[in-house]
Parts: sequence; structure tokens; C-alpha cells
Amino acid sequence: MVIPVHDVNPVRRTPYVTYALIAANILVFLFTPGIAGSVAGGSDLAQLCHLQAFMDHYAAVPRELIHHQMPQVVPTGQVGLARSGPGCVVGPPSYDKSPALSVFTAMFLHGSWLHLLGNMLFLLIFGNNVEDRMGHVRYFLFYVVCGYAAGYGFALVNDTSGDPLIGASGAIAGVLGAYLVLYPRARVWVLVPFLIFLPLRLPAWLVLGFWFVLQAVYSSGEGVSDAGTVAYAAHVVGFIAGMLLAWPLKPGTPPPPEPRGLLFGRRARPRPGW
Repeated sequence: MVIPVHDVNPVRRTPYVTYALIAANILVFLFTPGIAGSVAGGSDLAQLCHLQAFMDHYAAVPRELIHHQMPQVVPTGQVGLARSGPGCVVGPPSYDKSPALSVFTAMFLHGSWLHLLGNMLFLLIFGNNVEDRMGHVRYFLFYVVCGYAAGYGFALVNDTSGDPLIGASGAIAGVLGAYLVLYPRARVWVLVPFLIFLPLRLPAWLVLGFWFVLQAVYSSGEGVSDAGTVAYAAHVVGFIAGMLLAWPLKPGTPPPPEPRGLLFGRRARPRPGW
């Protein structure tokens, strides 16, 4: 797996929406009840119960989205005693949950620093150019639509699952799909783990195409042991939705500048006037 660190594709305007989305995701993560202790590895049972209740309330659940089967009992966030020992108390929900709205709130929830920072890195690198091409308002609507497509797409193929679905990955996958359509020839600096992290400058079509193929393979359960804990199918659906939505903008998109310096081990040929 390659790690993108920067793309050679300047923007014309400040990506305010991309920055705002990153800030919102970080703030929600920091203020998620019980998350600080859980990510530090030192959370107690009370924090874990509080976190579980919060996620159950605001995360998207496939069974709720497709069949509107709302649970009769949910975690209350309290700790109680049972015959087997202390545990999280469950009871009738004290709130009215909207499954459709939960898809939106789930886009801002993350379960770990690695989950959060990985998503925000991809959004920062590729979101600014997509926002620059679409404009602020249209880009935000595009982001939300891709997130909904990813959430409901995942729910359709896992319609009996009661496991919460969280994360901005589906919406960000849509951003990656749009970037691939709009800027396939843009160069992206990546780190490739090969004994050490080897820096390479690769075309976006190779970086993002490889990423998409991995998600498609992983969504089938092949080649990865944690396929059940990562919503790879949501990534695939979000990516395809982003490609389709961005396709009408492709004809009017100016090409990215040709980078100078070494490219795949040889020096790029300078254009007249460089």
C-alpha cells in the first residue's frame, strides 16, 4: 500500500470546505465521549460503555437503514453488574433515531487516531483540487451525496448487519474517484514501503487506480484478515459515485502542470519556455 503525501497540482482558490470538513472531523473525534481513553489504551469500563452508547446512537446501522428495524434495547452508557460480572447496561432507547440522518452523522465519527488521520490525509491531498474545480457549495453537496451513496451501498449488501458503520471513508472515496476522472495525469508524491519508505512521484491514475483495486479485492474478503471490520464495500461504492458525478466536469477541466525533475528514474523533458 502506498502512502500519498503531496500532489503536484496547484489550486486557484482556498479550499475552505475541505479545511472545514477536516476541522469538523477532528473536533467531533476529540469530543466523542469516551474516545480519549479508548485511543490511549487506558479506558475503563465506564468510558467504553459511554462510547458504545454514543456510537450506537449516531452511527449508521445497515439493518436500520434498509429494513427500519430499530432495536428494542440499546446500550445506555451505564455500567451494571450481572452474574458474569460488571458490564454495559442495555435498555429501551431514550431517543428517536433517524436512520437517514445517521448516515450523515456517521461521516464525522472515527474509532481511532489511525482511522481519523488516514482519512484526513487523503481528504487534504485530493479534496482541494476537486473543490477548486467544483466550487465550494457544489463540492460540499458532492461530498455528502458520495457519503450517502457509500453508506446505503454498504447497507444494501449487508442488510442484516447490526454493526455500526462510522467514518468519512465513503465520502472521501468519492473525492478520490472524482480526482481520478478530473486529474488522471497529475503527479502524486507517495511513500512506498520497501525496506524503507521510498519516495516516488507517480501519476494519479496509478495511485488511485491501485487504491481502488485493493478496496475491490478486500471487499470480497480476499487478501485481508479484517475485512469484517472495515467497510471496503462502502469505499468501492463511494469511489464509483464520485467518478460518475465528476464525469460531466471532465471536458472543461484544465490539465495539471507537468512536473519538473526526475520522473520514474528519468528526467522529464522540459517544454518550450521553461
